[in-house]
Amino acid sequence: MLLQLLVHQPRMLGQIVQNTPSWVWGLLAGLLWLGASQLFERTAGLRRVMLMPLAMTGLSVYGLVSAFGGSGRVGAAVLAWLAAAAMVTALALWFRPTAPSGTRYAAPSRSFRLPGSPIPLVLILGIFLTKYFVGVELAMQPALAQDGLLALQIAALYGVFNGLFAARALRLLRLARQGTPFAATAASA
Repeated sequence: MLLQLLVHQPRMLGQIVQNTPSWVWGLLAGLLWLGASQLFERTAGLRRVMLMPLAMTGLSVYGLVSAFGGSGRVGAAVLAWLAAAAMVTALALWFRPTAPSGTRYAAPSRSFRLPGSPIPLVLILGIFLTKYFVGVELAMQPALAQDGLLALQIAALYGVFNGLFAARALRLLRLARQGTPFAATAASA
């Protein structure tokens, strides 16, 4: 409905934006900053690179529970999310088992030298926009919270995003566990 509304009545976008709580824009700004910081080569500790996938998982689960928690279908939605995340993680690791070219791990400092990438920003925005659009749809049509098929579709979408985050984290863990004093990925990744 939201897409139809925006296509047929684009002026409604202004009302939707005006009725969005200001804290949402603050959250978006913070997430944009976090994602943009990953566009450039940087150094990050092992804990920090594991924190982002966990935080995005929390945001996804929160999105599912807040949207569909009252419907009695949240259990099935969480299972669909978990299945999609596991499947996407496995596929992503199968297609690309190693960390990106240029990624390095320094065991003494337990830190990574990471090349810049737009992928984290895209995934962060995907999760945020999914949560935002679902929230708008439910505000306009509260009965959608009872729609089991919608809950499963949204759960699967969150699972795709989280699976890609998990694959990235697992690639970095694999590099860190090589146990060499200074490990680097192959130049042909």
